[in-house]
Amino acid sequence: AHNVGSLLRAAEAARVESVHLCGITPAPPHASVLKTALGAAEYVPHERSPSTLATVRGLQARGVAVWAAETCPGRSVDLREAALPQPLALVLGNELIGVDTQVLDACDGVVSIPMFGVKNSINVATAGAIVLWEALRQWEVSAEAEGAGLGQMRSQRAERPRPERAEASRRAR
Repeated sequence: AHNVGSLLRAAEAARVESVHLCGITPAPPHASVLKTALGAAEYVPHERSPSTLATVRGLQARGVAVWAAETCPGRSVDLREAALPQPLALVLGNELIGVDTQVLDACDGVVSIPMFGVKNSINVATAGAIVLWEALRQWEVSAEAEGAGLGQMRSQRAERPRPERAEASRRAR
């Protein structure tokens, strides 16, 4: 639950379009999710889905590239070398067992974060934020190459209207 709250905070900071919470993943209004999210759940559209695989296929049908963040020797691309497409959905797995193999097979790509210590992975919320910010960095570089700078990217993200309930809860504080 704490990881989901942390991911919602990262998603809000990056102005992610939506977060899909699949399977047994805790979701708002779970108290631990809301506590860790520190209000970010009010600003990030999120939805529950019983099936990660169905969600992946649905996103792909809408033209969204879906990549998993997973350590898969021989299969995953090092994050530093990956060209992350836009639009992009990231699949993050369970802390202990990672992304399901059927879901991995359905994904358009698999990216891994290089590890230099004894452990081969890091906390899922940390991993999600790292991949998210790398995607934003790449898209910023691409936008600058096309003549649009960071300021234009930020203003486009800022144009998304805030939910009424979030505005009301801020005024109430």
